[in-house]
Amino acid sequence: MKLATLKNGTRDGQLVVVSRDLAQCVAVPAIAATLQAALDNWDEAAPQLKQIYALLNQGSATGAQAFDEAQCHSPLPRAYQWADGSAYINHVELVRKARNAEVPASFYTDPLMYQGGSDSFVGPRDAVYALSEDWGIDLEAEVAVVTGDVKMGASDEEAGQAIRLVMLVNDVSLRNLIPNELAKGFGFYQSKPASAFSPVAVTPDELGDDWSGHKLHLPLLVTLNGKPFGKPNAGEDMTFSFAQLVAHAARTRELGAGTIIGSGTVSNKQGSLHGSSIENGGVGYCCLAEVRMYETIESGAPQTGFLKFGNTVRIEMQDKQGASIFGAIDQTVRNYQERS
Repeated sequence: MKLATLKNGTRDGQLVVVSRDLAQCVAVPAIAATLQAALDNWDEAAPQLKQIYALLNQGSATGAQAFDEAQCHSPLPRAYQWADGSAYINHVELVRKARNAEVPASFYTDPLMYQGGSDSFVGPRDAVYALSEDWGIDLEAEVAVVTGDVKMGASDEEAGQAIRLVMLVNDVSLRNLIPNELAKGFGFYQSKPASAFSPVAVTPDELGDDWSGHKLHLPLLVTLNGKPFGKPNAGEDMTFSFAQLVAHAARTRELGAGTIIGSGTVSNKQGSLHGSSIENGGVGYCCLAEVRMYETIESGAPQTGFLKFGNTVRIEMQDKQGASIFGAIDQTVRNYQERS
């Protein structure tokens, strides 16, 4: 089943069921006006939504209309909780190696996670806004899940059963603001602005065998300024599964329905900078910081700059037949002072 939220002038938008090919959609106000409402009443709402989904794919759903990704909010325009992990230890290893530091042994058994701002997310076709290029604007292409209610101390198995939806995310980072924030010993805040999620969120069963072990085993496709930038497989080199990440988040608290948990930047182990880029036959990258870390390791200093105003980022995932699963995050970096 595929779900999305259309902009309708309200903060939380209008829930729609989307056809498998992303061509048609239908609003379902009699079942749930918003995605959060559906998640709050999932056991009752989900079977009804699946019936609509079946009719939509058969071409017999009443009220069906063309689906336009450009009219979408993020599936949850705002959420009660958004926590992002760092499940790809390769990414952490590169960060540490670039500054000649060892990765603590605990990082391989205890996930890193931060709590991000969730009062408002950016639409998948909305701009990434910043006040200065000097902040070091970076993309971070990731996979995320949305949970139902999760009890405190849930096991990995229980946490996995609570995963309701899967989607993609651009977890924007302001790299030049991070060092001073982390030096205070209190975590991210200003350096992590609003994230953007894919137009469509899908139930795990929709992913078939590509969803295995609570990991999504497909390449995450990243395009930067119209050129291929990354295509690492999201299921490879993922040290912690989504079940483990959800269980980690629920260790000391209950998670409410609609909690979003991110994977962290997707990163596959590769040989070197020149062997890792797509141009040289590698799988590329999901953030600019990783390129800069390779450059630092190999030549002593980074040469690649961060995003500039006017740059474009596209994040998408396709099934084995080449069809888009979640629709595309397609954004341009803009100066917030020029926002109309």
